[in-house]
Amino acid sequence: MTRIAHPLAAAVLAASLGAAPASAAEVQMQVTGPVVELAVTEAVPSAPDMVMLDAGVTTQNVSATAAMAANARAMNAVIARIAASGVARDDIQTSGISLQPEYEWDEATRAQRFSGYRVSNRVQVKLRAIDRTGEVLDALVAAGATDLGGINFALSDPAAAQDQARVRAMATAQERAMRYAGLAGYTGLRLLEVSENVEPFFPQPMLRTVSAQAEAAPTPVLPGQVQSGVTVTVKYEMTR
Repeated sequence: MTRIAHPLAAAVLAASLGAAPASAAEVQMQVTGPVVELAVTEAVPSAPDMVMLDAGVTTQNVSATAAMAANARAMNAVIARIAASGVARDDIQTSGISLQPEYEWDEATRAQRFSGYRVSNRVQVKLRAIDRTGEVLDALVAAGATDLGGINFALSDPAAAQDQARVRAMATAQERAMRYAGLAGYTGLRLLEVSENVEPFFPQPMLRTVSAQAEAAPTPVLPGQVQSGVTVTVKYEMTR
């Protein structure tokens, strides 16, 4: 969270805590009118220019060593296919590796029976050519990926959209605060404090687990739009 504090708010806080002002230049002032605090969220839609893909390989074997070796071979093939698709190495990141024992229920003994080991290795891929998303997903499955997880569309640089959301949020906050002031019999406002929380809002369609070769037609993927959001919290003193 980014916090921007008005000097007046800092002075009031120091006075309430009995603390000395930070510098001689600061002037302690009293807040004489009622204070209204509002939290306003605004979001600006934009066409995404990159997509985050999650893909992995799961293997099983009665031997942990064999399961790991098989997984490594399959995962290396998947990573090679990702790189061959034009994705830079820096845009490929391992997101998780696990080795877990597997058990199954034995009706004869009425107890759990060890059946082997399951190994899972997952990578997150940042694809900047989003028009190739379906093609790359199909290529991953063809290369041996057995699991496809979430898909997140995003902006590589959301700063401009976030700034638009910030402007809208401040305008909305001031308008609402003025309404409260009017209802309370006041005619003006004095800004005391501003803080913000920047949270990009990404649509997150989920991809089903894949256990067979993809169809000949490319997997359809629609990027839609992403929302870049800012929540602004403001405090105003009502004035006459």
